[in-house]
Amino acid sequence: MKLLKIKIGIVLLLLTGAEVRDSHAQEIWSLDKCIETAVSNNKKLKLEKNNIEIGKERTSQVKANLLPKIKIETDYKYFIELPYQLMPMSVFGGPEGKFKEAQFGVPHNINANVQFALPLYNPQIKSNVEMAKIGIEIAELKYQKSEEKLFFDISNLYYNAQILLSQMDFINSNLKNSDKLHKNIKLLREQQLAMGTDVDKVSLQILQLKAKKDVIKSKYNQVLNALKVLMGVSMDQQFSIEPNITYKDLTEYTAKPTLDVKLVETKDKLLKRQLKTIKKSQLPSVMLYGSYGAIGYGYDKSPNEFLNFYSMGFAGIKATYKLFDGNISKRKKNIKKREIENNALQLELLKDQNNLLIKNADLKIEIARKTVETSQSQIDFARSIYDKTIAQQKQGLASINDVLMADNTLRQAQQDYISSIIEYLKADLELKKLSGNIIK
Repeated sequence: MKLLKIKIGIVLLLLTGAEVRDSHAQEIWSLDKCIETAVSNNKKLKLEKNNIEIGKERTSQVKANLLPKIKIETDYKYFIELPYQLMPMSVFGGPEGKFKEAQFGVPHNINANVQFALPLYNPQIKSNVEMAKIGIEIAELKYQKSEEKLFFDISNLYYNAQILLSQMDFINSNLKNSDKLHKNIKLLREQQLAMGTDVDKVSLQILQLKAKKDVIKSKYNQVLNALKVLMGVSMDQQFSIEPNITYKDLTEYTAKPTLDVKLVETKDKLLKRQLKTIKKSQLPSVMLYGSYGAIGYGYDKSPNEFLNFYSMGFAGIKATYKLFDGNISKRKKNIKKREIENNALQLELLKDQNNLLIKNADLKIEIARKTVETSQSQIDFARSIYDKTIAQQKQGLASINDVLMADNTLRQAQQDYISSIIEYLKADLELKKLSGNIIK
């Protein structure tokens, strides 16, 4: 499809002043500058960036479980009462089945040792590392999704502000025409060629235009304030926007997987990895562990006080294998399989919905483009009719009601023109989002 560039240079008439824009005194910010500022300062994006860093730290934390663990343990016990042990009396020549209590040991016991443990084989830890990596992918996609939404919202607000400025241009043009008409009608009234009600009708129209102008001023300032919040700048920041609206017929975007689709696909990877982890939890795990240190025994009664230390150490291998866990792992696997199936269905549903929305957006763009062209022609016709009616009114061939009707027709054509532009820009913006082209 041919590229269509339409620049609406609202130069119908010069503005009566810089009442809304103050663009002569303020810096004009382009849409690109607004987006760049928002990417740097938006608090939502900063939160998502922190979540990515948190994900990276969690991955490192999980990987650390594969490294050896070393710790030092010390322990001191003082036995007020030494523990009793039962000794078989048969050891000392007594009868079988008879026991005698006896206290062993010394009251002071000191332990100090260095312990270490190293997983030799633990399939769950490796699966957890892979899941943590997928978690980073999800965090990055969520950041891109927030960035995409920010681009969409900034663009939407920027377009709204441009539309409001266009409306202001039309109102200023209409006010200027109405002021001229008001002066002419007053002169005719003084010459008794027009009635007082004719002057009042034009005065009422001027008041209505000024009231509408105040409403648009307020809306424009509200839009700028919303832009400032999204961009993360101070509410005292003064700037204006590009007054001319530029839009292109870019209906032939190259379709890319949307972030929503990518998120569901990445979730599928995570679910499948979780299923593998559940299966691997039934495999044995092997750990190398050991300890080296000293144990001290002390006695504090005269005349045989002593405190002696004896070294001790060992190394070993420990294997753990679940024989039966009450079918918990089986239930977990069944649940995860259902989740994977649901996720696949959700992916198909999402793609179908996205294709439908893209087709609808294409239709909206085509209709809006044609409406813009038609509305432009309607403005030209309405303005021609208005100018001719004014000329006829000066010659006494048209009444003031005819003039006001022509003026209302012109204003309606202008409003239709602006509305068609709004629809076009919104549809184009929506298509960019749906086709994965909003971020460039």
